[in-house]
Amino acid sequence: MKKTLLALAMTGMIAGCSTPPETPVDPKLDSTDQKVSYGMGLVLGERMNNDLPNLQMDQFLQGIQHGHAGDEESKRMSREEIQQALMEYQQTLQEEQSKQMEELAQKNLEAGEAFLAENAERDGIETTESGLQFEVLEEGDGEKPAATDMVQVHYTGTLISGEVFDSSRERGEPVTFGLNQVIPGWTEGLQLMSEGSRYKLYIPSEMAYGPGGNRAIGPNETLVFDVELLAINPGAEEDAASE
Repeated sequence: MKKTLLALAMTGMIAGCSTPPETPVDPKLDSTDQKVSYGMGLVLGERMNNDLPNLQMDQFLQGIQHGHAGDEESKRMSREEIQQALMEYQQTLQEEQSKQMEELAQKNLEAGEAFLAENAERDGIETTESGLQFEVLEEGDGEKPAATDMVQVHYTGTLISGEVFDSSRERGEPVTFGLNQVIPGWTEGLQLMSEGSRYKLYIPSEMAYGPGGNRAIGPNETLVFDVELLAINPGAEEDAASE
């Protein structure tokens, strides 16, 4: 097995330094050991492609060879040196990711501001003092909720590109929550609506998830919600009648 792995690692270098390259011959996959060896290499390679995109293949294969051989004298790095290299790599990776997030946050912020500025000029769009924009799609005739009320809604949430990131309608089930438990744009926007209304809310990033974003939403994303207020404190009347 050691000789086979070493031969695979060196094939490209030897071919490039001596005779013209020939069509490589795939190693056999007849025995269970051969299949397991290839399979483990394949899985590890796929994982490394995700975890370490800048993988240096020559050094990686030599490390496998030395580690599998178990010869301490052949090893070129101590555990402490490996740990230090990993820490430095992780720090570099975090700095690169942080920079990318900052650039994306600024890009999203500027795009959102431009979108809201243009959107504010459309007929039917109203803007509150906070910067929240809303559009009445259908006006209800019920009561308006307070910030401490529970509400039941159907909604579809999209980015300004039109991409849907969440939708209770697609799930086929309305959502119930407290207005003091959601993003500021929802807390303010839903209080403008009468029960039975359907509004479109255009929420600036600072009233949504801000520079942190969340799992489905990038940093400083401006959000658009098509919201239908189905009920205020659903079940309250039944509870009161049963007392």
